Amino acid sequence: MMLMSRKPALDQSEKADSADSIIFDAVTADFEARVLNVSMGVPVLVDFWAPWCGPCKQLGPILEAAVREAGGKVRLAKINIDENPELAQALRVQSVPTVYAFFQGRPVSAFSGIRPASEIKSLIEQLARMAQQSKPDALDIPAVLAEAAQSLSAGDIATSQAMYAAVLEQDGKNAAAYTGFVRTLIAAGNVDQARGMVDSAPPDIAGHAIFAAARIAVELAENAPSGHDMAALAAAVEKNPADHQARFDLALALFSAGQKEGAVDALIEIIRCNRSWEEDKARLQLLKFFDAMGHGDPETAAGRRKLSAVLFS
Repeated sequence: MMLMSRKPALDQSEKADSADSIIFDAVTADFEARVLNVSMGVPVLVDFWAPWCGPCKQLGPILEAAVREAGGKVRLAKINIDENPELAQALRVQSVPTVYAFFQGRPVSAFSGIRPASEIKSLIEQLARMAQQSKPDALDIPAVLAEAAQSLSAGDIATSQAMYAAVLEQDGKNAAAYTGFVRTLIAAGNVDQARGMVDSAPPDIAGHAIFAAARIAVELAENAPSGHDMAALAAAVEKNPADHQARFDLALALFSAGQKEGAVDALIEIIRCNRSWEEDKARLQLLKFFDAMGHGDPETAAGRRKLSAVLFS
């Protein structure tokens, strides 16, 4: 649901108790004090909602129950976008519900739409763990980066995101962690936020060779066909296996949906059937996939072996 014009706010019975130090309403005037400053010591979830938003009324109780269950390890600020449009604009909130997680004065995670209680609980656990590990001497950065990459490859986005954020808290110029965090946003479907991170990357990170993978990953996600297109493309390939363009487009759709192995295999099949198709288009796209996944991703290593097997058979 996209941002719309102002509507009447919910009555007091539907709003968070202002006396609740764990779950509370926040506004533009006190955002710095109640969210940014508090987040220096305790992670704060920020729920952007609107009175006219049906999904917001479903997600709100899930968030509140999970935060209360955490017993103060994480707090929840609820922000009505109709009453605080400038905050929504500043944080690139384009639909509601949107939830940001702040820690030590900066956003470390975000998602839009409804999420199951189990995913919310997992996110809160990771935020609490990140807060416990926030001391500079608490992290073995190479080990955390390796574990974060493995978690992302396994589809555990929340864990990976929290780990990359923890590294950035300790080393704000770590290009590998920054690039990895961008990948987690893409994997979660938050492509606009990933684009924002890429466009606003600090010079020390933007100039790093590894950061090129983040740019490529965002571009691939922005240009990928929709899920509806993916079903149609799969049907077209099944009907005519020699339709290389349909298979190529299917590979893009699969990659955008996080199905990396399927995407790689689709391009490998094109190369196997016609190595020079469209001036080596499939192989060049496959190399972009490898760059976007990163050299440490097991799927990259597996894909390179498959490519070598086809090219040198």
